[in-house]
Amino acid sequence: MPFIPHTDKEVRQMLDVIGAESIDDLFDEIPDALRCGSLESLGDGLWEQEISTLMQEKAREDGQPLCFIGAGAYDHHIPAAVWQLATRGEYYTAYTPYQAEASQGTLQLLYEYQSMMTELMAMDVSNASLYDGASALAEAVLMAVRANRKSKSRRILIPRALHPHYRATVHTLVKNQGIELVEVAYDDKTGQTSLDDLNRHKGGDFAALVIPQPNFFGVLEDVDVLAGWAQANGMLSIAVVNPLAMALLTPPGEWGPQGVDICCGEGQPLGAPLSSGGPYFGFMCCSQKLVRQMPGRIIGRTVDLDGREGFALTLQAREQHIRRSKATSNICTNQGLMVTAATIHMSLMGAEGLSRIARRCHGNLQLLVGKLTGLGEIEPRFSGSVFHEAVLTLPMETRQVLRTLAAHNVLGGFDLATHYPELGNALLICATENRSGNDMDKYRLKMEQVLASRRQGACATMAKFD
Repeated sequence: MPFIPHTDKEVRQMLDVIGAESIDDLFDEIPDALRCGSLESLGDGLWEQEISTLMQEKAREDGQPLCFIGAGAYDHHIPAAVWQLATRGEYYTAYTPYQAEASQGTLQLLYEYQSMMTELMAMDVSNASLYDGASALAEAVLMAVRANRKSKSRRILIPRALHPHYRATVHTLVKNQGIELVEVAYDDKTGQTSLDDLNRHKGGDFAALVIPQPNFFGVLEDVDVLAGWAQANGMLSIAVVNPLAMALLTPPGEWGPQGVDICCGEGQPLGAPLSSGGPYFGFMCCSQKLVRQMPGRIIGRTVDLDGREGFALTLQAREQHIRRSKATSNICTNQGLMVTAATIHMSLMGAEGLSRIARRCHGNLQLLVGKLTGLGEIEPRFSGSVFHEAVLTLPMETRQVLRTLAAHNVLGGFDLATHYPELGNALLICATENRSGNDMDKYRLKMEQVLASRRQGACATMAKFD
């Protein structure tokens, strides 16, 4: 929203109305010892034109790096109409729609969002979003423990190939509730969840199995086998998916014999920009039989006494908002503005548009991998099929490579050393539809220069000892 400052005359009029001499009088209760003093180094204020010029200069100093980082946050094209509409005052300032009679527009939009998500995921029910993908998974775990009454163990099988931040978030949110997360290893060759390791838990008492698609390495899991395995062993199944990938791949509601029980993930690929760590929103869908265990808001469509169509919050117990100690979940807000953008984004793109973007992402990744492995010293780490991310093995320390690339305005990927040290010099790269052939050629050229510098350094060292 535009910011229009008050004139000195307007400020004076407001101060006269409340009987204050200056704006400083409004803060006279703050002790002098807590005040920061003067801000002389800031200088005088600038006019709009001057401040615009200054900020453009600062932005140019930062450069315009090419982004090949994925790892849960993706650089996708967002049509201009998405945020032109989402930032209209009706949406931008809308509050929680507790009063249905005053919030029909917001409620209808959320209902349309839920309808789109259930279609995209082939699930029965969707809520109106959660904070982000990681906390959505934590809520799904809590939901599974509540819903699977056959299990008494409060244990969850969670693949090590799942996003490490998701695993850490879930652990933080469930550890004090007596829920144990049991990790399942990944196959060192394919990058998929290891069926051999999973079968060690066959017949064990677990509430649910988490199934990522794709997993953190970008590798596609054998989801039909995993979902069937969970069902055969009396577990609920929780899918953690990239929503854009679901426009191209088999959706969670069709995995295995009867689909998964719960589906969740991060909605950022659906119209949310990359802005210094956010904003994000989490989505969640489930089967009809679990709908009363679902956290967050659910919007329903109904008719009033006169037969007119209307929208309202539904299936929400009183304790969800008031008696929080008895609530199934204490999620009391969501990312409504991001959901608004996602709804507009999906409406504009349609099923065909989302599928086309997903195909282009996949094609760009294959092209990028071919360019980098063609240098001769870089190899794919895993043999499993991938979506728009892949792991490469480098001939030198990944951190050093990324630092050099960044100095040339190329954000080359995600270093896996911290979370997966056993992979050695491994780099997770991503290519979305935003990366052009020229972008990938630039990446290849800069990587080639990095490798050449390494070879020259090695030759110089050998010459010194000859």
